[in-house]
Amino acid sequence: MNYRHVFHAGSFADVIKHIVLARIITYLQDKPGAFRVIDTHAGAGLYDLDSDEARRSGEWLTGIARLMQARLSNESAALTKPYLDIVRAFNPKGELKAYPGSPLIARGLLRPQDRLVACELEPKARKALIGVLRRDEQARVVDLDGWVALPAFVPPKERRGLVLIDPPFEAKDEFERLGEAFSTAYAKWPTGIYVIWYPAKNRRATDTLAQTVARLAAAAKPPGKCLRLEFSVAPQLDGGALASTGLLIVNPPYTLQGELKTILPELEMPLGQGGAARFRLEVPKP
Repeated sequence: MNYRHVFHAGSFADVIKHIVLARIITYLQDKPGAFRVIDTHAGAGLYDLDSDEARRSGEWLTGIARLMQARLSNESAALTKPYLDIVRAFNPKGELKAYPGSPLIARGLLRPQDRLVACELEPKARKALIGVLRRDEQARVVDLDGWVALPAFVPPKERRGLVLIDPPFEAKDEFERLGEAFSTAYAKWPTGIYVIWYPAKNRRATDTLAQTVARLAAAAKPPGKCLRLEFSVAPQLDGGALASTGLLIVNPPYTLQGELKTILPELEMPLGQGGAARFRLEVPKP
């Protein structure tokens, strides 16, 4: 996969990930106590959909562009509104020209007492992220490798919040490293909410990761819960573009599974490529 997220900004994978992210943060807003969002691989923050890279891939055209044109039920429209309102805020003239990444989705949902820590090591992406979050007292950009930051920043002083782990998956051992890093962080903060993104290309690797994460959650005291979501817009071809995206959500809000059962079926037609998309939503076995 190409690390430069501008090629993938606004893709179907971003849509699924950011809907889940927005639903979790919306849930955290229900209690008055402050929470913290930790984004371990934050990226550039804001992406120009008119750029050569975005035009070359065109992934946003079959992702966020289709969702914004889709006719959803009243219930799904209400559930996706916090996310789509943020996207629209970066496109005030009604034309889809920019797409906010995870740190800006999170930032758009913070209350005055909440905080965001965004980690980015790649120099150009970090500079861009600093630019979009400049002088923001609630958001901090950290020049630190996400794998180092993950155990270093938990537990946060707020004791509530979520960690988004969204690595580039450029290294061959990324799945193994992800499992090990999660294990270390979870041992320090077993009550936090964790959202782990992965490309669903290799069934053995994804199943192993899901089992590892579920086993660690089940072994905690008290036991944690885990939810697995995979969304496929087309059959995944060897060497082809990403067609299936995955999320593991540890300690999900009790409302999330029901919300996703409402939203996801309505995304199968608009996001499908060459036919309807498919999804699986389950509690993985340790």
